[in-house]
Amino acid sequence: MNAIEITNVTYRYENDTDALKNLTLQIPHGAKVALLGPNGAGKSTLLHHLNGLKIPDEGSVTIMGNPLTKKTAPSIRQQVGLVFQDPDDQVFSGTVWEDVAFGPRNLNMVENDIKEVCRAALGNVGMLEHKDRTPYHLSYGQKKRVAIAGILAMRPDIVILDEPMAFLDPAGQDDIAGLLQGWHYMGKTILLSTHDVNFAASWADMVVLLKDGEILAAGDIHLLVNEKWIREADLHLPIIARLFKMLPELTPDSLPINEHEASRMLFKQFNARNNKYIY
Repeated sequence: MNAIEITNVTYRYENDTDALKNLTLQIPHGAKVALLGPNGAGKSTLLHHLNGLKIPDEGSVTIMGNPLTKKTAPSIRQQVGLVFQDPDDQVFSGTVWEDVAFGPRNLNMVENDIKEVCRAALGNVGMLEHKDRTPYHLSYGQKKRVAIAGILAMRPDIVILDEPMAFLDPAGQDDIAGLLQGWHYMGKTILLSTHDVNFAASWADMVVLLKDGEILAAGDIHLLVNEKWIREADLHLPIIARLFKMLPELTPDSLPINEHEASRMLFKQFNARNNKYIY
């Protein structure tokens, strides 16, 4: 059983425009998935289907073996946490603590359990010391971390993030990347939308390229060095691949996709030139 199964999903706006067109996709348990594509590709709309904010007009969505319907959507939202791109759409309570406690209270957790999950969630995002502050007085990055804590406090099996790196400075992006890696170690399935092919290449183990509501391609991160698909998705090759593309001895199939692959390639070439055998 996959964590998420999407089968022939079509979703139409009120003006009868197809936002998603006959999408089929399987997401394994524990996967780190990056959705990429231009604005208007359908990334956010697809993510909203995965926790029941939207219900498909055609086809089916199955979460942890449970079919998504209007009736099952509330229980599915307990399994799937969605972090919106703009934290102001998600952070609304009088204090940081009350905001993070909102979800667990709606799940009817007992007060001692609420205190435990809120402390753990705020500690996980480095915001526990700000628990009594008003969210509106926080920086954008801090509000984003509070929004994430509110989702973590509900202990979802699947975490979905819509453009989590948007408008963050490099330090804030590093913080989010560290959180994502921690959740992966905890065994959570993580999906996020992004325009950043460099981040996707270094973090994801699966990428999905979307355009005009359709899946162009889905597979491992090496799709990001397939120039045909990258051009069609209105994206650029990862910067590492662009640099190595200048070397005449490398074919498109042999381009490194991230820093790890590039360093291994350079190490092998260096030792080969020095006549050393690499184990």
